[in-house]
Amino acid sequence: MPAQTITALLKGMCNKEFSSVEITRGYLASIAANNPGLNAFITVTGETALAQAGAADQRRANGENTPLLGVPLAHKDIFCTRGVRTSCGSRMLGNFVPPYDATVISKLNAAGSISLGKTNMDEFAMGSSTETSFYGPTLNPWARDRVPGGSSGGSAVAVAAGLAPAATGTDTGGSIRQPAALCGLTGIKPTYGRVSRLGMVAFASSLDQAGPMARTAEDCALLLSAMAGFDPADSTSIDREVEDYRSQLNRGLSGLKVGVPTEYFNAALDDGIAGVVLEGLRQLEQMGVTLVDISLPHTDLCVSAYYVIAPAEASTNLSRYDGVRYGYRCAEPSDLHDLYSRTREEGFGAEVKRRILVGTYALSAGYYEAYYRKAQQIRRLLQQDFVRAFEQVDIIAGPTTPHLAWRFGEKSSDPIAMYLEDSYTLGVNLAGLPAISAPAGFSEQLPVGMQLIGDYFSEGRLLNVAHQFQQQTDWHQRTPVRN
Repeated sequence: MPAQTITALLKGMCNKEFSSVEITRGYLASIAANNPGLNAFITVTGETALAQAGAADQRRANGENTPLLGVPLAHKDIFCTRGVRTSCGSRMLGNFVPPYDATVISKLNAAGSISLGKTNMDEFAMGSSTETSFYGPTLNPWARDRVPGGSSGGSAVAVAAGLAPAATGTDTGGSIRQPAALCGLTGIKPTYGRVSRLGMVAFASSLDQAGPMARTAEDCALLLSAMAGFDPADSTSIDREVEDYRSQLNRGLSGLKVGVPTEYFNAALDDGIAGVVLEGLRQLEQMGVTLVDISLPHTDLCVSAYYVIAPAEASTNLSRYDGVRYGYRCAEPSDLHDLYSRTREEGFGAEVKRRILVGTYALSAGYYEAYYRKAQQIRRLLQQDFVRAFEQVDIIAGPTTPHLAWRFGEKSSDPIAMYLEDSYTLGVNLAGLPAISAPAGFSEQLPVGMQLIGDYFSEGRLLNVAHQFQQQTDWHQRTPVRN
């Protein structure tokens, strides 16, 4: 079916132009026709979706009108979903069917949304290309020989290819913003603690945060308002009133100060991306913002700090997968040690094993001070860079990624090259800040994203700036040609 925004779908249902059942059938037909060539979904829940859509139509007929009533969504396969396999892109959880919903799923269900199924992802969210999934890579609909980004690549492709109007994702080091940029979408990573992590399979607990991916900032505002909020069952959740982000979209930008970090426009940045983003900044300037040159001096340490802290937390979180309680178990273990070792050897992929080894090493006796503690000290320096920057400016803008979507296999054999693709996004997670990526143009016929970073709990302002930018441009309306 043609690409639709959530806003347009809600308006059409309200005006009785079509029903939720009709919309849901259309998306399920698109999934059936196009998913075999894209591999965006791991699990499709067609019967459940149609039942939910029928119930939504009945509720609407009865006068109910919840914020997302009857809107189909796709969910990254990292969110526990009651009665539906939640694999996290791994063999280790290939048979795991949770008995409960993640808080994000519960909130979106309460808002009236419909679940189309679970999307492909890098295994345990460890990757930047969706190539590490046990279920095979997801293809970028703009160029099927190229990656869609990761780890939320399946969610990004589902939306970009018109298999869903929007999707959930998670962002540990850029895993919402980077695939959004490479697939021509809008994706927002909220302030750490703004959205509950309960029921979201953990990768790095001090970094993981859930957020929405959609075509427009307006749709992201609708979704984030439904997803956000305090969760007493999540110790990392912040008790703060949820804002109506949509109500803030039409604020003017006159007088807004936008910081442009010199470190983001370095030799590592692709020339085509630099040109597109600079043109986007000029567009913002014409809309009334003031561009200010700023410095984030410890940016070059982001990758090093992140790839100590994140693997360290991952090695702890993934220790629970031992073949005893749930998930994959090796066949006919000879003893307990064999059960543990073969289950983990067979159940985890190469990238997950690599990060577990790095993290365990960094936390081991004799190396904790040299690596993990030092990385946490760098994390504080990075956070202080942003604090000082926000004393001068209201938001920070720059490229989301240093390069365009690369070809499959191009960086798989060089983990460092893959890690460097997150160099502009990692600092946001280390500092716990919110950030959004919005389509800013094209280079070599591939999408380019512009990243906007805000101070803590400034999601409303980020969505406002992105929305105003989208009122003046049409990059977010472009869709890939179906092959």
